[in-house]
Amino acid sequence: MKDRLELIKRNLQEIIGEDELKKKLKSKKDFSIYWGTMPTGSVSIAYFFPMLKIADFLKAGCKVKILLADLHALLDGVAFDVLEKRYNYYREAILMILKTIGVDVKKLEFVKGSNLQLNKNYFSDLLKLSTFTSIRNSTKAASEAVKTARGENVLLSGMIYPLMQALDEEYLKVDAQFAGVDQRKIMVYAREYLPKIDYDSRIELMNPMIRGLIGKQMSSSIENTKIDLLDEEDKVINKINKAECIAGNPDNGIMALLKYLVFVLKKDALLSVPQGTEFRGKKFIVERPEKFGGNLEYKNYEEVERDFVSKKLHPLDLKNSVAKEINILLKDFRESSKLKKLHEEAYER
Repeated sequence: MKDRLELIKRNLQEIIGEDELKKKLKSKKDFSIYWGTMPTGSVSIAYFFPMLKIADFLKAGCKVKILLADLHALLDGVAFDVLEKRYNYYREAILMILKTIGVDVKKLEFVKGSNLQLNKNYFSDLLKLSTFTSIRNSTKAASEAVKTARGENVLLSGMIYPLMQALDEEYLKVDAQFAGVDQRKIMVYAREYLPKIDYDSRIELMNPMIRGLIGKQMSSSIENTKIDLLDEEDKVINKINKAECIAGNPDNGIMALLKYLVFVLKKDALLSVPQGTEFRGKKFIVERPEKFGGNLEYKNYEEVERDFVSKKLHPLDLKNSVAKEINILLKDFRESSKLKKLHEEAYER
């Protein structure tokens, strides 16, 4: 039970209901978790972060459901006529990520949002929930997770979104929801309001938000903050070279990629790429000419941060080495004709 708990908690920023989590695990009954995403912008490497946690959950013996929330995407502004295409692309992209990090997808259940939500019981509960929810509280819950307009042009769709995400917990029949900490207000709303319509509150598990290459957060709508799964090698190098990375200050997107992606993959030997590629090794290698001190080798993130803070490791050398690791990671995605075709259909101009 202790090992399961540690795997579930690893690298999370916050748990709401940790005592409940411990009781559930002690009961030795099946423990189920869902993670949901809207098929909106093109999938980036940011999706590796929740998938690595899903790998932890599965290793801990949890049942995991992935909700591809097409109706949530509609509420967030995706045109109705491309919803199915976006869904197909997202499912394939997420499957490829899971396979890349060695997750047995047979242990997962994918759920299409519209299949879950377009039934009379769900709609009836949505109306019930709306009778307990003020516009103010719904707006507050949605504020960090949904594109809500300000002033007089607030769309009704943004107000419905939090209510549906709360109901998803009940209709997916899970013990916990997993999401980024940007979803916290919706998760708190779900814990408070589901009992008002006679449903149990759930445990809420939250990942930290990962720094973008530029700015505080990776965003599917801001191109230069993220690296797309299908970005070509030159484009990856260009984006990383332009990323914010001040010498001596580890609070940047490059160091975040190292800490939460590269070293997690190396430590757990999760990455499913051909033997002999440099990413398979346990060490992170920074290649430098001999006149600048030669190569540096690191066994863990803490060693990199120490040298970066002391300015022994230059930002440009760090960027070049991270770009190399990321390009190895994305090789299979670039070479997938199926993923490229689905992406073109989902985002045709």
